[in-house]
Amino acid sequence: MIVLLATVVVSVRAAEPVVIDDEVPAEGGFRSFTLLQGLAHPWSMAWLPNGDLLITERPGRLRLVKGGRLVPAPVDGVPEVFAAGQGGLLDVRLHPRFSETRRIYFSYAHGNANANHTRVAAAKFDGDRLENWTVIFQVGVHKSGKQHFGSRLLWLPDESLLVSIGDGGNPPIRLSGGWIRKQAQNKQNHLGKILRLDDAGNAPRDNPFSDTADAEKTIWSYGHRNIQGLAYDSLRKVVWASEHGALGGDELNRIVKGGNYGWPEATFSREYLGGFKISDHVSKPGMVDPTVVWMTAIAPSGLMVYTGDRFPRWHGDIFVGGLKSQDIRRIDLDHSGRVIAQTALRIGHRVRDVRQGPDGLIYVLTDESDGHLIRLEPAADRQAPSSP
Repeated sequence: MIVLLATVVVSVRAAEPVVIDDEVPAEGGFRSFTLLQGLAHPWSMAWLPNGDLLITERPGRLRLVKGGRLVPAPVDGVPEVFAAGQGGLLDVRLHPRFSETRRIYFSYAHGNANANHTRVAAAKFDGDRLENWTVIFQVGVHKSGKQHFGSRLLWLPDESLLVSIGDGGNPPIRLSGGWIRKQAQNKQNHLGKILRLDDAGNAPRDNPFSDTADAEKTIWSYGHRNIQGLAYDSLRKVVWASEHGALGGDELNRIVKGGNYGWPEATFSREYLGGFKISDHVSKPGMVDPTVVWMTAIAPSGLMVYTGDRFPRWHGDIFVGGLKSQDIRRIDLDHSGRVIAQTALRIGHRVRDVRQGPDGLIYVLTDESDGHLIRLEPAADRQAPSSP
C-alpha cells in the first residue's frame, strides 16, 4: 500500500509543480564548521586550480583565501560598482579554460540610484591582482531603484555563458508607462531574462531568438522575476534555476531553451502590500510551470547539484540556499529529475551561496555584515529524516 501511494504521488508531481506551504523536516548527517568570519555581505565564490578561493563582497571587493587564510587586502583591479540595496559586486566564475586564458568573469550593478543596470565583465588574474577589466555585456536599458539585478553566471559544457538578469524591481518602479516587472515578458530587452553569451559577450548564432526580428538575440529564456541561483546538472544534462517570488511563490525551475516562465502573468506570488494576487493565473498555455513552488518564502540564493562522493546519499540532489529561511533546502530527485522529497539543512544565517568544493564537501556563504564561510562535512552519527 505504501509503495503504491509513493508511486502515485511521484507521477502527479511530474505533471504539475510541487507546492510547499509548510515547514519541512530538518536534515541530519552533517556537521558545520565556520572557516572564516568578517566578510562584508559575501555573494559568491570560485576555486582556483591551485586550491585558493575567490569570494566577492557585495560592497565591491574581491577577496582571496590562500591556504585557508583570508588575505587581508582585497584583490586590486575591481572598479567602482553600484553598491546599494541589492546591487553591488555579485557573481564570479572562472573561464572554463582558466589555466590557458587566466580570465575571470563577474556580474555586478553599475550606475546610480536613478539610472543603473547589470553588467558582465572579464579580467585577467595573475595570482594577486586583476588586469584588463573589460565590460563584455551590459543590460540595454537603465532602471531606477536598488532592486532585482540578478545575477548569476553559469558556464555550459559548450563554453557558452548563461547570465540571469532581474526584472528591475517591484512597484512603484516603472518603465515605459507600466510596472517595470512587466518587462520580463518583453523580448525586446534584457530584463527578467536568462541570457546566453559567448566568452566575448556576443550572442551565439543558435540562441532561440536569433532569427526573430523583434527580440534580443541574447535571450535564452524569459518571464523571470529575479534569479539568484543557476546550476548545470551534469547527471541529467539540464539547467536548474532558483528564483525569488514576491510574497511567497519562490520557484525552482528546469530551464528549457526559449521557454517563457510566466512572470508576472502566471505566478503563485502575491503583492507585498495587501497580499493581493499578482495574477489570477498560476499557469498558462505556452508557459513553463515551475518544478517546485515555496508558498512560504525562503528567498532562494545560491544553487548546486551535488555530484561528489563525500555525501553518497545526496548524490544528484539539488541544494537551494535560503536567505529568509536561513537554511539550505535539499531537493531529492529521481534519475529523471522528478521531486521525491525535501529536507532543510539548518544553518541559522542568511544563506547567499552554496557550492560543492573540489574536495567534495559543501561550502556556504552567509549574507551578513559579518559574513561567514562555512564548510559542511559528513556526520555518520546523525540520521536524516525522510520527507513526503
